[in-house]
Amino acid sequence: MSLIKSISGIRGTIGGPAGDTLNPLDIVKFTSAYATLIRKSTQEEERYTPTNRIVVGRDARISGEMVKNVVCGTLMGMGFDVINIGLASTPTTELAVTMAHADGGIIITASHNPRHWNALKLLNRHGEFLNATEGNEVLSIAEAEAFDYADVDNLGQYTEENFDERHIQSVLDLKLVDVEAVKKAKFNVCVDSINSVGGIILPKLLERLGVGYTFLNKEADGDFRHNPEPLEKNLTGIMDEMKTGKYDLGIVVDPDVDRLAFICEDGKMFGEEYTLVSVADYILSEMEKNAKEEGTSLPALNTVSNLSSTRALRDVTEAHGGTYTAAAVGEVNVTTKMKEVGAVIGGEGNGGVIYPDSHYGRDALTGIGLFLSSLAHKGISASALRATFPEYFIAKNRIDLTPDTDVDAILVQVKEKYAKEKDVQVNDIDGVKLDFPDKWVHLRKSNTEPIIRVYSEAHSMEEADQLGKSIMDIVYAMV
Repeated sequence: MSLIKSISGIRGTIGGPAGDTLNPLDIVKFTSAYATLIRKSTQEEERYTPTNRIVVGRDARISGEMVKNVVCGTLMGMGFDVINIGLASTPTTELAVTMAHADGGIIITASHNPRHWNALKLLNRHGEFLNATEGNEVLSIAEAEAFDYADVDNLGQYTEENFDERHIQSVLDLKLVDVEAVKKAKFNVCVDSINSVGGIILPKLLERLGVGYTFLNKEADGDFRHNPEPLEKNLTGIMDEMKTGKYDLGIVVDPDVDRLAFICEDGKMFGEEYTLVSVADYILSEMEKNAKEEGTSLPALNTVSNLSSTRALRDVTEAHGGTYTAAAVGEVNVTTKMKEVGAVIGGEGNGGVIYPDSHYGRDALTGIGLFLSSLAHKGISASALRATFPEYFIAKNRIDLTPDTDVDAILVQVKEKYAKEKDVQVNDIDGVKLDFPDKWVHLRKSNTEPIIRVYSEAHSMEEADQLGKSIMDIVYAMV
């Protein structure tokens, strides 16, 4: 079965029987349920007048045109006016919702999944992902088919609009994106945009920043030339190109441009986990400097990432006198925690930078602008910048169980086993995380398979892997 329904949306492979894959029938049902929720929630919200508009954007996947047509037609059938922004990144679509004063938005993208996948990501009127309660309500409405379509006199209207330039300008307008410093540095970069919308919007951003560029996999045809997840094992092409010595930096995005990875001038990975760390360090440093120069009080330097992200963000935050907070895995959980603690920067270790001064969503364009500004201010190479941060390595393993296994009970046993240990901090907001003085391990159950994912971090890959496997042995003894 390749159709996955969750609180964050619906995703699956294209082609096959209804109810088992991502197909027009299920797209209609899920879009109708989403539209029903948006109409209800916006009408009930105090001090808000619904605009009856929904923004739709998509990445360049081969199936995108088909899915877009079904989504837009369904929204119009539900009586919503559709603003189709065409081939657009996820952060562009998020910003377009607020810029167009829309009631919500749908992003048609399967993110880093292979070319035969697609998905619908659902946004509220703030251009942010639905929370768990809203997502569950969409699932319930879809299951019950509890929606009504508009009559002929109340069908929605359809318009097209491009928001790329407005997105780019919003990045350039950020106080800590130093356009003049970046231009003066005369950077030359190599970019892998993996045959999707990054190949459309990133050249425009780089030109406005005065950055020279060469693109690999630029054509936005959705026929990905390699596995689209921006991990080292998938990036040999751009890493080899970087070794020619012609570039100051390598930039890699995923198909919907919300994840961001860098490659150093010598062809080595900067480290996807360190995208957020480096941007956070720059922001905290600049905030300290600006407060001192302006003679103003320094705001709380709070940061947030999810439980499975590197400890380096905590180390950097505390080095600046700030406070780090961990959130449950998932972008909506991170943004909720960021708002709760007033974080000035946050995100996820998968290369997702969330900068509230822009918007509450992962945004590779914002990350690029801030990272290049950091390099320009420091006047050092990417590899030299990377060397300034604490060195950690994350190992990823999995525990395979049977469908009859009580995974929750196992996690409770692990928690109880370590709860009284003096040198271990136990966090159970999302699975179980065991925080040792110089390393950690995080166990999370899968929502789709009888497995427990095991993430562990230490100062060497060998130590991280050994830690993860030692916990795995304890779990297997419990089964």
